[in-house]
Amino acid sequence: MILKKISWIFKRHPFLYIARFKLLSKNSNIEGIEEQSYNAKNHIKDIPKYFNEVNDIIFKEGKPENDFDLVKQLSVWLQNNIKGGPGLSEPSDEALKIMLSGKGGVCSDMAQVFNNFCVINNIKVREWGNTRAPFSNEYGGHSFNEFFSKTLNKWILIDVSYSLFFYTRNKNEPLSVLEIYEFFPEQNEIYFESFNASKKIDEKNINKNYLHPNTIPFLICNYSNKTYDAFLKRTRPHIPVFITHFIIFLVGKSYYYRFPLNDYKKIFN
Repeated sequence: MILKKISWIFKRHPFLYIARFKLLSKNSNIEGIEEQSYNAKNHIKDIPKYFNEVNDIIFKEGKPENDFDLVKQLSVWLQNNIKGGPGLSEPSDEALKIMLSGKGGVCSDMAQVFNNFCVINNIKVREWGNTRAPFSNEYGGHSFNEFFSKTLNKWILIDVSYSLFFYTRNKNEPLSVLEIYEFFPEQNEIYFESFNASKKIDEKNINKNYLHPNTIPFLICNYSNKTYDAFLKRTRPHIPVFITHFIIFLVGKSYYYRFPLNDYKKIFN
């Protein structure tokens, strides 16, 4: 019990969340994030081979003809085969192995492995997070993805942990992250639908993660999977993960958060 408490302090204590936002946050605008994607920093050759091995299993019957259906098949497979559990701070291939063994994985772990699968399938992708403003010790935040569908010619929010899209009543196409938070302040008929027939939606969780009035989104930029894998392979489990992340920050290779719709300083009010 004591070891678990110490581990939680090093990985999940609210002070570390606040410190991370203070160090890594930048205000932006919609134009400033238009060209941002995970693919710009991460190339197919940089993704560990284990992802290709699993990808062959996911698409053993062949890949769908369009990117929209491919992403849905990928998401459903991951949701059905990853039970979830404690948060991980491991190199990406090790994290995926642990997740598929049923021994761990939270929303941020799911979003990060999904990024890598999108890269090797030539899908343009990016990772988002959200939090409360002001910050809530009880909530913390949530991680999810957005992919660019050439089929629909737009960015689409996808929550791989729940295999769902968001819509408005008067639109047939799924919404992007920015569309959701443009419509949401007026409660303009936003709803969500799962495309995984074998899983039931936890509506309370979805409303908590997305539709709370104090929720603000941020885009995770400049994340190099190759860089973080290299540092984590050398330092885990010898030093706490937040120190590893701080070292990466000090050498100028850290990811950072861009807030296109809100002033990030509201988090600290």
